[in-house]
Amino acid sequence: MRHATLRQMQIFDAVARHLSFSNAARELGLTQPAVSLQIKQIEALAGLPLFEQMGRVLLLTQAGTILLGHVRTILAAVTDADKAMDALKGKRAGALRIGVVSTAKYFAPRLLSVFTAGYPGVELGLTVANREQILGMIQENALDLFIMGRPPTEPAVRAERFAPNPMVMVAASDHPLVRRKLTFHDLSGETFLMREPGSGTRILMEKLMTDHGVLPHRMIEMSSNETIKQAVMAGMGISLLSRNTMNLELSVGRLVILDVEGLPIQRDWYVVIREGKHLLPVAEAMVAFLKARGEDLLSDTIRSLPPRRSRHISG
Repeated sequence: MRHATLRQMQIFDAVARHLSFSNAARELGLTQPAVSLQIKQIEALAGLPLFEQMGRVLLLTQAGTILLGHVRTILAAVTDADKAMDALKGKRAGALRIGVVSTAKYFAPRLLSVFTAGYPGVELGLTVANREQILGMIQENALDLFIMGRPPTEPAVRAERFAPNPMVMVAASDHPLVRRKLTFHDLSGETFLMREPGSGTRILMEKLMTDHGVLPHRMIEMSSNETIKQAVMAGMGISLLSRNTMNLELSVGRLVILDVEGLPIQRDWYVVIREGKHLLPVAEAMVAFLKARGEDLLSDTIRSLPPRRSRHISG
């Protein structure tokens, strides 16, 4: 593969993303035969087929999947090199690519808006995805920074805490548990609404239920915090959610924080960088900004939590 060109790698990456020669050609401004020729040439260099046709569906072979990881690492390194050269030329801008878990989408735009006001030349890219997808992006070194509530153990990352992330139990305003002093035992028999397996919120909720012997009447899985909030407001059940995701619903009384002994649980928000990644000055400035002002900006957007006994769970 040492003789493969950068353009061939870009074409291979585009075909792998689209799983379509025609769509890749359209994205790259090439003809489909030109794309096909380049793929044949890179397959010749690899000595193995990189794609296989299953009926009308184009799929990566095992060799293609393995090569794709290396190609994306190379393309990301080239992008980083371009940005580093721009930075050395004295640019106070450049591209900044940030990924946030879906729970953070409620406040991330506010943080980024304040930051970019001081960096008007920055080309900002924001990707919102679930935890599993974000972990994949970290693994592929696809973006510069990530905002999430529980940093991964693999791959190795640099994780900087920048704000608290209180986790609270919420219900509809007319739920029978509202305005009562509760223990976790009082939650047995309730219907719990939760995120998909692998979600940090789901993992925490399941741990609390196991630790306190909570026996739910039913557990209903939903794919987004927005859906969960709507379902809670409709009276379908109760849920453990980040306090940072419910400013509007709490302010108008559509959702109510249950007064459960031991809650809120204080977790944290982190800005995460893949270990060994060389950040440009603008990205390092973003990290410093989050550490210096992230907590204050988040606290400005929420009401103070009522005083309750709480405990801290790290990570």
